[in-house]
Amino acid sequence: MDIIAKIAEELKIRVKQVEAAVSLIDEGNTIPFIARYRKEATGSLDDEKLRELGEKLEFYRALDARRADVQRLIDEQGKLTEELVNAIENAQTLSELEDIYRPYRPKRRTRASIAAEAGLTPLAELMLEQKKDVDIVAEAENYLNPEKKINTATDALNGAKDIIAERVSDNAEFRKWIREFTYRSGNLVSKAKTEEDSVYRLYYDYNEPLSKMPSHRVLAVDRGEKEGILSVKVEVDKEKIFDYLRGQMLTARECSSTDFVREATDDAYERLIAPSVQTEMRNTITENAQEQAIRVFGENLKNLLMLPPVRGKVVMGFDPAYRTGCKIAIVNDVGDVLDTTVVYPTPPQNKTDEAKAKLKALINKHKVDIISIGNGTASKESEIFVAGMIKELDRPVSYIMTNEAGASVYSASKLASEEFPQFDVSLRSAVSIARRLQDPLAELVKIDPKAIGVGQYQHDMEQKALDTSLSGVVESCVSGVGADLNTASVSLLSHIAGINSKIAKSIYEYRTTVARFKTRSELLKVKGIGEKAYKQCVGFLRVPESAEVLDNTSVHPESYEAAYSLLKLLGYGREDVRARRLGEIRNRLEEKGAQKVADELGIGVPTLNDIISELIKPGRDPRDELPPQILRTDAMDISSLKTGMEFVGTVRNVADFGAFVDIGVHQDGLVHISKLSDKFVKRASDVVKVGDIIKVRVIDVDVAKKRISLEKIK
Repeated sequence: MDIIAKIAEELKIRVKQVEAAVSLIDEGNTIPFIARYRKEATGSLDDEKLRELGEKLEFYRALDARRADVQRLIDEQGKLTEELVNAIENAQTLSELEDIYRPYRPKRRTRASIAAEAGLTPLAELMLEQKKDVDIVAEAENYLNPEKKINTATDALNGAKDIIAERVSDNAEFRKWIREFTYRSGNLVSKAKTEEDSVYRLYYDYNEPLSKMPSHRVLAVDRGEKEGILSVKVEVDKEKIFDYLRGQMLTARECSSTDFVREATDDAYERLIAPSVQTEMRNTITENAQEQAIRVFGENLKNLLMLPPVRGKVVMGFDPAYRTGCKIAIVNDVGDVLDTTVVYPTPPQNKTDEAKAKLKALINKHKVDIISIGNGTASKESEIFVAGMIKELDRPVSYIMTNEAGASVYSASKLASEEFPQFDVSLRSAVSIARRLQDPLAELVKIDPKAIGVGQYQHDMEQKALDTSLSGVVESCVSGVGADLNTASVSLLSHIAGINSKIAKSIYEYRTTVARFKTRSELLKVKGIGEKAYKQCVGFLRVPESAEVLDNTSVHPESYEAAYSLLKLLGYGREDVRARRLGEIRNRLEEKGAQKVADELGIGVPTLNDIISELIKPGRDPRDELPPQILRTDAMDISSLKTGMEFVGTVRNVADFGAFVDIGVHQDGLVHISKLSDKFVKRASDVVKVGDIIKVRVIDVDVAKKRISLEKIK
């Protein structure tokens, strides 16, 4: 198989792009580095496409390794033919490859092998010849073998049928046809194993075509089966499969062997093929569903991590609770903790006046701008309390409901105890809730991505694949934003391309025990960072204090010379960059011609454009270009909603079937996929993403079940 051509075809990109990307990956370059600094080579493939390319490369190389194994194993048996070699080389999937190897794989004792040991293979061969002048029953009398429990002609005929059934089962072409037919025409059928109501009621008597079943329903059925609530099976028109197999195995003429061959063929499907193919179909649709769910989780995680930070504000983190009280932490504009306390405005204590007095004093003392309220237990009561309190303040204060998923995981972690040894677990959660408003990316990287809660059925995923995907998303986000070498946490640094947790700790130790970084190049003094690691990570790290202005940009040091040559060519100098006096740079470039300038500098146009973007805005944060988060000053309740009300809300989560939107009433509303657009939408993520600010209309409210149905206003 030509892996390069295959990947190019599947990803719908040019062969040269794949060749360049594969070469760069094999050289040990990271995906963010390739995406950002090798655009000319790859034709500007982005992170997502490069990661997909890398996954396919790994899969097809593993397939080729198995291909070589299968050929070697058959050859060792002395059974390798030119026809087999061609079949092995042309196999496109692991299933096809294993089907080819199936007849040659060492087997445990089967009914067919026992029959063969009893000397019935010649009878099976004779039966398959289907000669009109042969009485197969009479011939069977010649194969009696009492020692092997072949006492009658019927025993011999049954043994011969077992041999034929296994041959049919081992036929790779037959299995391929049946597999494709089952997927194309089969249905997944689920039935209830209980009369009790459950979240799986929709699937108590349910069937849907395998090929059309969306991923969220596949995963729901799988979980219902795992929990013992559903029984699930694959149903297919087996008469059509019988007709196909009989057409392959039976000759046109009837003879004494015909019925026996037909029975053996039907038995092959019922006993040997159907169970494994149907299990394979279940595995296939589950794997596809998991891949889609992992993709959705990754997209949601990326959009959550890339939420715009709320800069320059003093924030009060408000972690709601009932009996144990609401934990409060106030952090300054750079995230340092200024104060902490606990108040009890919620049931059962209901000490609202005392809580107001305490929090008002803290707000005035520290000049709090925003209150970040966790959206978990007791959050609605807390929101109502906060909304009422801020109306009584002399200074303008707003609040926001913050997704607190993972805050408890972080607060109980070793990292949190090292950061805040003086605080108990609950107060650390309040700090996290405050900080994740100020800089979602910097705070959320401290938490296992699976605990952040923006996926569907994440606990049902193949955990290694999920971890790999989410780690890649975090790495791309952190590298895309960049990190300040002198202030970034170890957690943030460890997600920079080319840096692992050990090197991140070395960087932290260097800047705290040796000296703060004055330039990027000082990274080479850090233990564990050689030329290779430096090349991968340096472009994603910033030193705002550096005398070298480009050290506070994503321009890679390898392009510094080109950047300054560009400035000179267009009539600018270093100080113009620092003073941000490059307003005419794009016009001047256009006058000279981008391609001509790029050729003169010895770089490509993509790199040229990236350099100009960074020169115009040194230290720019791509998140600042996104819509700001919605701050509120008043609270509503689900019971106050009416059909037709319109809101501007924030997308909190996206699943295949729709998007969950926070409209400020504690309970997120669902915009079903059919209500996201006037046009057909295959996946909700094609229309909206986590963090989007969208306008919605209420179309139905079920207060008892706490369900809000919304439609997106186009």
